[in-house]
Amino acid sequence: MNAATKHAAGAPAPAADRPVLDVAGLTISVRGEDGERPVVSELSFSLARGETLCIAGESGSGKSMTSLAIMALLPQPQARISAGSIRLGDTDLTALDEGRMRRIRGNRIAMIFQEPMTSLNPVLSIGRQLVEAIEAHTGVSSAESRRLAIEALTAVRIPEAESRLKQYPHELSGGMRQRVMIAMALALKPDVLIADEPTTALDVTVQGEVLELLRDLQRQHGTSVILITHDMGVVAEMADRVIIMRYGRMVEQGKVADIFERPQVDYTRDLLAAVPRMGTGGARQVPTDKAEPSQPTDVAVARDLHVRFDLTGGFFGRVNRRVHAVEGISFSIAANETLSLVGESGCGKSTTAKALAGLVPYHGELEIGGRNLKGLGREARKAVRRDVQMIFQDPYASLDPRMRVGDLVAEPLVIHDIGTPGERTERVAALFERVGLSVDQMERYPHEFSGGQRQRICIARALALRPKLIIADESVSALDVSVQARVLQLLKELQAEFGVAYLFISHDMAVVENISDRVAVMYLGQIVEMGTRDQIFSNPRHPYTRRLIEAVPVPDPQRRRARFARMEREIPSPVRKLGDAPQKLVLTDVGGGHLVAESSDR
Repeated sequence: MNAATKHAAGAPAPAADRPVLDVAGLTISVRGEDGERPVVSELSFSLARGETLCIAGESGSGKSMTSLAIMALLPQPQARISAGSIRLGDTDLTALDEGRMRRIRGNRIAMIFQEPMTSLNPVLSIGRQLVEAIEAHTGVSSAESRRLAIEALTAVRIPEAESRLKQYPHELSGGMRQRVMIAMALALKPDVLIADEPTTALDVTVQGEVLELLRDLQRQHGTSVILITHDMGVVAEMADRVIIMRYGRMVEQGKVADIFERPQVDYTRDLLAAVPRMGTGGARQVPTDKAEPSQPTDVAVARDLHVRFDLTGGFFGRVNRRVHAVEGISFSIAANETLSLVGESGCGKSTTAKALAGLVPYHGELEIGGRNLKGLGREARKAVRRDVQMIFQDPYASLDPRMRVGDLVAEPLVIHDIGTPGERTERVAALFERVGLSVDQMERYPHEFSGGQRQRICIARALALRPKLIIADESVSALDVSVQARVLQLLKELQAEFGVAYLFISHDMAVVENISDRVAVMYLGQIVEMGTRDQIFSNPRHPYTRRLIEAVPVPDPQRRRARFARMEREIPSPVRKLGDAPQKLVLTDVGGGHLVAESSDR
């Protein structure tokens, strides 16, 4: 595709000596019950050709609203640009009607959204979605569009690109779906690419690969990138310049090295101080390793745990395959101890947690508080469940929006018939104060709280029954770094106060290093390495563990990694046909930062 074809639908390409994109005095207003109010105020910045500009800040700072304004995708009529201009080369995007903007959107300026599953059409194949976008902007033949689609998928390192055209979004992993989104955004070689939290929902290894991919493609095509994120490690890894936003206003901007080494405002300093860093976890009282995971101090014990799910197929819908989600793992958790399960999506972390909580069937042995979970009657199971509580990733989805939060925290006490109404109210009030909320907030509803406050409510509810074990499943991954730091500190304080054990599930290795006593690394349903926090982070033995640690973005622009270790082959599928022998995954470090994944008979 030549430059004339590419820019025929829009304005001429910008000259090399002036900004590709120039935003001046941008104000975005949102209509509410009390009239209009600005959510972005007088924002000005420019973007040079080939530059990566990171816009950072906490939720509600106006980052995503700015990106939607640039793409002319603000939700109408609730939000509108009330002042300012957005110029792409010589074209003022704010003056274009929808027809003219549609010819520019996707062609000269493209966007990658945070959640690819909601951005891709679930009823259209990957190929059709790619081909339609190319045909709409270029007018080339279907055969040429297909060729360009395969070329785009190959460029983002999707194996067997031609066969992927027939697949649907649900058939791909999260990382693969995000690569498809990048391929769609870059297929037409836009002047500007906006990436709005493109790696927040991804595992740290997939995040590393996606960031490296963006860098490679940017070098090849000279694309200018606006990267929107609240992850300061990603900012340090990617940015040339940085804008820090708060409450809809720019509070600071500058070169990435200046922002990290010499921040000028307190908010930027606080934001950087809250970032979890490897090697700063502090001293932990690590329980002594035990030869047999069955001592009286053990709160939870798993022995040779297997979890498999049946899949049906064929005309009669018979079971013909099984997902081997967890394959023969063993571990124990002591009182006042935090064991972290780490690994990529699909490795079996959450399935292990559900088995401990009695939510999925399993084979093997599980003990909670010295009681074997097999063969328990209904009342006995109910009593055991008092000892195990969960904190989930999304606090808003975990709370009934129709109930007051005080009643939500008291609900477990009602279910287990603990205390009188007055005693329950007293316990809930004490829990609210302990997690940093006020007693008068008990009468509010979940939507009246911030994300961090809602997670504190979930922690209070988990503590209501005074459990022996709390399972925290990605409980801080959706939070801003400053809120995340406060919640992690709260979890540590509550553990010291109540002696509760934690099973902490996360793919964020910096957070894991900060909170753990021991760490178990999972891969394809198996624990490939387990040890104390210091053993895992100071002297990792398994190549996959080393890969996880190396993938963590370092919040220091001076320590950007040159390359990232990649898998040379696809990870074997955990799905087996009935009668197939389970297979053990073997990872081989072949040098040069590459790992080979292979299956072998057990």
